[in-house]
Amino acid sequence: MSSTDSHETVEATVRRVPRYGVFMGIGVVLGIIAAGILTMVGGYEPSQALDVIYPPSQVFGFALLWTVPIGLALGGVAAIFLERLGRRHDRVVRVDRETIIEAD
Repeated sequence: MSSTDSHETVEATVRRVPRYGVFMGIGVVLGIIAAGILTMVGGYEPSQALDVIYPPSQVFGFALLWTVPIGLALGGVAAIFLERLGRRHDRVVRVDRETIIEAD
């Protein structure tokens, strides 16, 4: 069994990229918190049109329908902004690339 080595030096660009899932997850969590705050602050008087009082859990659910997608979108926009900002700090480095091929 013999092996063949190939060794070369190449240039590569190194840059930091934010993890989109983390930023979008944080946006979702902030949306849930915002829905909770809106639910606590809201008033629960009977509706004039329907004469119905909506329970806090239903108000929280309706608030989630708006705040979670908005938080998700804002988290994604923040990640895109940070990625664009990070492109200014790209570095070019020299990398040693080594390939070993084993022959039978």
